[in-house]
Amino acid sequence: MRKYYVFIGLLSLIVNTNTSAQEKDSDSKTFGFLKEYVNRIVNDTVSQEKSQFFTYPIIGYRPETGIEFGAASLYIYYANEDTDNRLSEINSYGFFTLKSQFGLRIDHAMYSNEDKWFFLGDLNFEKFPIKYYGIGNKAPEENIALVDATQIKIRERVLRRIAENFYVGLESDFVSLNNVNFEDPDNRNQNVDFTLPFGAEGTTNFGLGAGLIYDERRNVLNERNAFFSEIAFLDYNTFWESSVEFSRIVTDTRFFKSINKRNVLAMQLIGEFNFGGDVPFNQLSQMGGKNIMRGYFRGRFRDENQIAAQIEYRMLPLDLGFSNRLGATVFASAGDVFSNWNELEANDIKWATGAGIRFLLFQQKDVYLRFDYAITPDENGFYIGVGEAF
Repeated sequence: MRKYYVFIGLLSLIVNTNTSAQEKDSDSKTFGFLKEYVNRIVNDTVSQEKSQFFTYPIIGYRPETGIEFGAASLYIYYANEDTDNRLSEINSYGFFTLKSQFGLRIDHAMYSNEDKWFFLGDLNFEKFPIKYYGIGNKAPEENIALVDATQIKIRERVLRRIAENFYVGLESDFVSLNNVNFEDPDNRNQNVDFTLPFGAEGTTNFGLGAGLIYDERRNVLNERNAFFSEIAFLDYNTFWESSVEFSRIVTDTRFFKSINKRNVLAMQLIGEFNFGGDVPFNQLSQMGGKNIMRGYFRGRFRDENQIAAQIEYRMLPLDLGFSNRLGATVFASAGDVFSNWNELEANDIKWATGAGIRFLLFQQKDVYLRFDYAITPDENGFYIGVGEAF
């Protein structure tokens, strides 16, 4: 995944780590404000129970978009400012490009007072080209088309605690793909004739179902010792105005084990299974992205079903002596997409591996800024974000 980011402000953040908070620059109020903001982040004097907000600009480049400008932000808090509650987070990223493309992504994991209610979801709105490689685990190395479209995705879970760490509730998923146009990337495929996939004309689908979650986590951005498991069933039905009918089962299991005070072993296993009807190409299980199978462009491989697993060893922080705010991770993942179970073969399994560095952003809440670089046989990827990948 040839995607590069320049994190504006990080250099200033690091350079100013040893700068006195009392220094003032009378020549510029703007500079003074930025300096105070960076100093507040660096020194992190906010008490643990207080909410915190962090925002930073980003300049990026992707071959399919060109230069990309954006801003990311994170808001974290404890309900009622009570640290006996679990840490909640709201994360957002908005961007635009010089090619009139734009997008907004928001995800959240919010707990109510005494953790009685759990709201988990994400929203994604974008006018953004999607690389399309075809369907199946033997898709070609280069994308055969570039899909320009307007897409809206909203997935939300509203869950109620029914026993210690057990939550049950309603799950919903809305996906709309409009103004779809399949384009030949750089005129590479003038002599290639491929059949447009199901859903190429655009569809709007709404899935409704139920979910069960077991959640021991106290800090969704950096868990050190917990178990998490979710199973969800969603039904996309023309009864509630979906364009097509099919069903989906999603599973997500995570295990975190503290090796010692600093180091953590983390593991994750996910599964996504579609059945009961034709699935539009944009709602097939898609491998890759910033959270699992890092290094692959999301959608590099897609099919009706997917199984993927990853393992990560986190050193948070490193025992360096001169600083207790720098950390590192190493990770590896494996998985595959398939239509039928008999298609799963060891030779087809995809793999990825990589490493990352960490900066302890919020000391009182144990939240790190992450920089990950992932390597795959297909392509590589670089990722920046607040909080761990899972």
